[in-house]
Amino acid sequence: MKTLRLFALLDQLRVSRHPVSAEALAQRLGVSPRTIYRDMASLQSMGAPVRGESGLGYQLETGYFLPPLHFDPDEMEAITLGLRLVMARDRADLHDAAMRAAGKVASTSGPEGKEILQTLPLLAVSRQRATDDHAARWGSVVRRTIRERRIVELSYCDLEGRGSNRRVHPLGLTLFDDVWLLTAWCELRDDFRNFRLDRIGGIQDTHDRFRLQKGRRFTDYLATL
Repeated sequence: MKTLRLFALLDQLRVSRHPVSAEALAQRLGVSPRTIYRDMASLQSMGAPVRGESGLGYQLETGYFLPPLHFDPDEMEAITLGLRLVMARDRADLHDAAMRAAGKVASTSGPEGKEILQTLPLLAVSRQRATDDHAARWGSVVRRTIRERRIVELSYCDLEGRGSNRRVHPLGLTLFDDVWLLTAWCELRDDFRNFRLDRIGGIQDTHDRFRLQKGRRFTDYLATL
């Protein structure tokens, strides 16, 4: 039981970007803060890269890498269903990436985990649409421009058939049941705008890059919804 709890503690710290207090960890794991103090001492004595700061909490040392841990049944089902959903919804680069990721998860989960991943009775199905191939044409390009913060010029046709050219800062991509939606900061409108990938006629890299600014980030857009 203690060993499983130690692994769970490392998992909690692995996914936390900021220090986590003993009280918060205790609440998540259903134990007392005193137990967390003892467990953290045990982890540190075993050489785990855990740092505790008074008044802040615990976090993993920057630059340290923890090997993959075994997944519990709920985690394995979530991973499997998510990967299968991507493979069902995308027939291009993301489909291949999901297949590679599934192979890596299987290789780090041991024989039992690999068997579960391959035979888990969870199915993801997506209805293919006539516009999917056109949207897939821009998927990898859009994701790259988001990662690299590249300013691009879009030629776009809206649902009313009106065409326009926009110079935009690509910020985020959302997958709905029917469409992929690019959220960007539009220089023409000086505001957020959404563009359906299947309505994009062309994307031209301007070779300019943008910096994320408060009020113009994807998280800022989400806060307006």
